[in-house]
Formats: sequence, structure tokens, C-alpha cells
Amino acid sequence: MARVKALTERTIAERFGEIKTEDQLWGEISAETAQLAQRILGSALEDELQHRLQAGRYKRTEVRQGYRNGGYWRTIASRWGVLDVFQPRARTAQSASAVLGRFQRREAEVDTLIRQAFLRGVSTRQVGAVLAPVLGWQPSAQTVSTIAKALDQEVQRYHWRRMSDDWVYLLLDGVTMKVKHPGGMQKKLVLVAYGIRADGARQLIDFKLAKSESQAEWESFLEDLHRRGLDGSQLRLIATDGGTGLGAAIGIVYPRVPHQRCWAHKLRNVASLLPRKIQAACLRGAKRIYQADTATAAGQRFRAWKAEWQEQAPKAVACLERDLEELLAFYACPVDDWRKTRTTNAIERCFREVRRRTRPMSCFGNTASCERIIYAVVHHLNESWSIAPSHQSTHAS
Repeated sequence: MARVKALTERTIAERFGEIKTEDQLWGEISAETAQLAQRILGSALEDELQHRLQAGRYKRTEVRQGYRNGGYWRTIASRWGVLDVFQPRARTAQSASAVLGRFQRREAEVDTLIRQAFLRGVSTRQVGAVLAPVLGWQPSAQTVSTIAKALDQEVQRYHWRRMSDDWVYLLLDGVTMKVKHPGGMQKKLVLVAYGIRADGARQLIDFKLAKSESQAEWESFLEDLHRRGLDGSQLRLIATDGGTGLGAAIGIVYPRVPHQRCWAHKLRNVASLLPRKIQAACLRGAKRIYQADTATAAGQRFRAWKAEWQEQAPKAVACLERDLEELLAFYACPVDDWRKTRTTNAIERCFREVRRRTRPMSCFGNTASCERIIYAVVHHLNESWSIAPSHQSTHAS
């Protein structure tokens, strides 16, 4: 048997060797916490059975409600790691345990944590790796997917909720997604509505999966918003990408609200009609139009730009002139709001987040999975904006 050295006989190196590292310390704490949780959970299950039987183990009472019938081991994934818990049982059928539900394999808080990670933009395959250091075990992609399916009801509530009518600006646009279909892959358009309030607060109000950006699809989407409370009584402007179907739908559902065509989309259209050698110079002059201080000055700049480029690029000039009135609609709004109302760039930035989130997925398995992912991105963005609202306030008229 090895002799235990006295403290005075130990070297400095031996003394420091007995000091636990941070990893060793936290490892022991985690292990002891898991053991304690396991004992507490097992004790709670035992107490619950005693209460139901009205008798302790090996006790004879006149009020006994049944008899024990052994038990079995259950594996529960918890926030303290994987716990092996003994589940005692009775001979007669009993109602589900209040401590652990029937067929429950995970603690409810773990499901909530996984769902929140998913909602904050972590992909299904990455959630397990992200949470493994915290949980002490790694949820599989299938587990994450199963838990995410519980979001279907939440998505439905989001689509059906009553809306406020305090939006002053509405931005509308769509993004394409690929979804599996019995006949093969099918493209779906995600129609999105982005709102800005008078205090500058912003929110992705709603979205809808559609077959196309036709007038019928947009009209159906806007009518649904209107029916749920967005009457448009406070709306000063609706900005869009300039699609004809969307423009016609706005004229039917919100006929009294001014329509602003997005300058970014219009300049792309103009660029496609220009020879490459004059493209940069012509677009530089076109951008000066919406940078004018007033609508009158913008009209003067347009006329000067038209005179300069009419002969070299007549189609490009006609393309911009055709929609000039709607391109300058933003001048009727307060000056501080011009920058965020003359384009749909705000909603385009949201689409970049959607594309980043869905890039690993070449194609969605079905419409429901597509809805869940889009909702996860929308929920994440709306929460982040509510915590850190836009600094650009929208002044009341």
C-alpha cells in the first residue's frame, strides 16, 4: 500500500497537480447535478404511486387502492443530460403520470429550448451541435424536425390573428421557394407584407405561399389582411416592386392609398434596356432624380435626364417615364421617411435572411415544412426588431 505523503513532504508540482482544472470542476458539477436530478425524479415518481395506491411499500392499509407491479427503467433527455429513471407501476391501469407524461422522452423545457433555437434561425441539422455542450447530449435532426412540427399550430395562429390598423407604410414583395410535389419539384412564391408604424416600429406582418405573383393571388392575400383588421385607414403609402398584378390588386383592396414603385427594381429594368458602354453614366443620372429635395426638382431632373439620353436609349427613357408619377409618390411623405419608402430594400434585406436560412435546403419536403421555416425566420426577425427597434422614427403628419 502506497504511503500517503505528509503535506510538508509534497513538492510544489505535486501540490498544484491536486488543483482541479476548470473543465474537471464543471464536469464534476454537471455529473453530480445529473445524479441529484435523477434521484429527485425517481423519488417523485415513487411518491406519486404511493399517493395513488394510498399505501407505502410493504404497508397494509384499509384504504389501499391497488397493488404494485414492479416497474421499468425510462431514459429521459433533460437539461442536465440523459437521466435513467425507474418508473414504478401498479397492477391495475392508472392514469398518465403527472411527473412524466406517457411516452415522454424529453423534458418539456428541452423541447422549448430546441424550438427556440430553431426559431432563431439555427438549421435543423445544426441545432443538435449547438445545444450539445449545454444539454450534455446531441438531439438528432429527426428529433429537431419532430419538435418543429409542433410549430404548425403556432403558424396557423399567426396567419389567423387579428391585426392592428396602425401601419403608416406597407411594403409588399415576393420571394421564390422550391417545394416537392407529387409531380416533381414546384416553385412557390412567398408573398410578404412588411409594415412600418408611426413610431418607426417595423414588423413582417404576414406571408402567404402562392403559385404566382398574379393579381388574383395578391388580391387574395391583401383581402385577407383587410378582413383581419388592416383597413388601411392610417396608410400613407404602399411600396411595391412594380409588378402589374400587384399594382392592380392594390387598386382594388386599397384604392385610396398612394402607390410607390420601387426605385431599385425600376433602375434594374432600365439597366436591362441600356447598352453596356453607357449603362453606368445613364443610371448615375437617373439616380439623381430621386435624390432631389422636392418633387418639382425631381421632375426637372427627369426632363434634363430625358433630353440627354432620349436619342441614345429611347426604350430605357420610356421605361422610366411610364411610371414616373408612382416613382415620385414618396415625396408626399415626411422628409425623414423618403429613404425607407422609395424602395422595397427593407423587405429585400429580410429575403436575404430567408435565403441564408434556406440555402442548405435544395428543396422543401412539403408546403408545411416551407411554412415552418419561413415562419421561423419571420418570428426571429420580428423578435429582434421588438428588442432593438428601428432608430428611424416616422413622424406623424
